[in-house]
Amino acid sequence: MTRTETELYEQIQSGDRNALESLYVKYEKLLFSYAYKMTSNKELSEEVVQDVFLKVWRKKGGYDANKGKLSTWLITLTRNSTIDILRRQKIDTYEYDERDDIDPTQNEQNSPVEAAVEAGEDKAMIERAMRSLSSEQQRIITLFYFKACSHSQIAKSLDMPLGTVKSRIRLALQHLKKNIETVKKGGTIDESQ
Repeated sequence: MTRTETELYEQIQSGDRNALESLYVKYEKLLFSYAYKMTSNKELSEEVVQDVFLKVWRKKGGYDANKGKLSTWLITLTRNSTIDILRRQKIDTYEYDERDDIDPTQNEQNSPVEAAVEAGEDKAMIERAMRSLSSEQQRIITLFYFKACSHSQIAKSLDMPLGTVKSRIRLALQHLKKNIETVKKGGTIDESQ
């Protein structure tokens, strides 16, 4: 019998090590990949994954099935743990006050890339949706989402006003979301964006 994610989490909370191992096997690669995109460092990413599963085991952060999927909660823990580890090592990282519009705990409509990743969507689908963006939009999404640059870092890097960067990120995320939804439905993407 296959356990649901909620049952698995409840078993972990009652001290079932086998349930924790099952959760680890299911999500370790996804969480490592997510942490690695933020750190570009294998050892730090491994440390993040270990930290996340320790928090799950020690009942820190408390998952609530009514607020969303377990995978979303695990990615949020991963992002927060990565930030904590990077700050402890004094490595420049995200400016979260600028990232409210793509928080994975919000409705998945606000986070198309994360929603696709955590739902286990095909990597080719995301790449296809990204290729359909303009080169500027691809560059901005890559810097913001995959390289963990803040709005101000992107503005400096691309020599753009901060407000322009924020607007273009929002627009690029809207286009990416639309493209991912189109690809999911088997449609063709409008290349004229």
